[in-house]
Formats: sequence, structure tokens, C-alpha cells
Amino acid sequence: MRVLLVEDDDAVASALAAALQRVGLAVDRAGDAEEGWQKHGDAALVLLDMGLPDSDGLALCRRIRAAQSEVPIIAVTARRAEASVVAALQSGVDDYVTKPYSTEVLLARIDAVMRRVGRGLMIGDVVVGDLALQPEDQRAALGDTELDLTPKEFELLLVLAQNAGHVVDRTALMEQIWNTTWVGGSRTLDVHVATLRAKLGRPDLIETVRGKGYRMPTAG
Repeated sequence: MRVLLVEDDDAVASALAAALQRVGLAVDRAGDAEEGWQKHGDAALVLLDMGLPDSDGLALCRRIRAAQSEVPIIAVTARRAEASVVAALQSGVDDYVTKPYSTEVLLARIDAVMRRVGRGLMIGDVVVGDLALQPEDQRAALGDTELDLTPKEFELLLVLAQNAGHVVDRTALMEQIWNTTWVGGSRTLDVHVATLRAKLGRPDLIETVRGKGYRMPTAG
């Protein structure tokens, strides 16, 4: 699968391109909006920075959509304001990921977007202790017991498993899974964590780190 990375920061683009290539993706790079426009036709997915030297990323997104192109577009940007997210979605992006981000989360979001258009990334299984997750078909099992999870529950569990041993803060979880920084929305996160713990039957698999977020122990 060929990904077009539209990013003017060479250090950021090089690191991200290397990460994408490690999971078997072909990467084309564009350093500005015009180059992105010229190359987007050969891409299966576009990763689009919003702040480009010759144009705003949203202008490029609108130009691509005006050409009737349905190529999936994920905005990858430092803009966190709710108005920026709304503007991007209204311009035609399929998802919105804020910097800084973990490579694992970005790959999971890419996979989710591509599944919606009938293609996945074949991201490998994630195993933490006796918990096994299969992102390709969104299957999860704890030991010999398969778990019945909603898509959001699976995504939440996957993010925690991919970052096992590390605290994932509440704001990052809200942004990565629900695309929002709305503080009141954190109640949604709490409900999903409580439901996950009940379905797992192992509350110890998701630790609450007070004042910060949640962590999955590496022992599983």
C-alpha cells in the first residue's frame, strides 16, 4: 500500500516514513501542498500536515475532494483546538491525529480508516501476557476466552496494550479514540474503562494512575 506523506518538516517526515516502511508500507513524500496535489493520485492514503509552506493543508484537502477523489486523508497536526478539528472534518479529512503521537496509535488509526474503505494494514497481533489482540479483524481474547468488544472498546484496549507498561494520559486517549479534547467527555472514557474491566474479568489489567490516566501492566 502506498502512503503519501505531506509534511514540510524533514526530520518529522523522515522519522514517520521510516516507521511506516518498517510495517511494509511504501511511502511517497511531499514537502508542500502543490507537490502533494501532484502526487495524491497514486496514493492509497494521504497523511496531511495542516501547516504547509505554500498553503494550508485544509486547502489541499478541499482541492482533492473537489476533484472527486475519495482517497482517505488523515490530518496529522499540532492543532488541537476544537475549531481546527471541526474545520478539518468539514473539509473532508477522514480522521484527525494530533502531535505528538505514538507510532502505534497512528498505525492503528490508519488501519481503522483503511478498514472502512475495505482495506487493512495487516498490523501484527499484540500480546500482553495472556491477552491477545488481532487488529486486522478486531478480535480479542484473554487466555482461551474470546472477548465481545465494541469497536471503541477494542480500540481503547489496543492503545493500552500497545503502550503496556506506560501511562497513557486521559487527554491523549480522548484525542486518539474520540477525536476530542472536551474535558466533560472524559466521562465517556471512564465508562468504557469500567465496561472493559467488567468484560475482562481482570480489573488489574487496566490500572488507574490518579491524576494522569491509565496503564496496562506488562505482565498482563
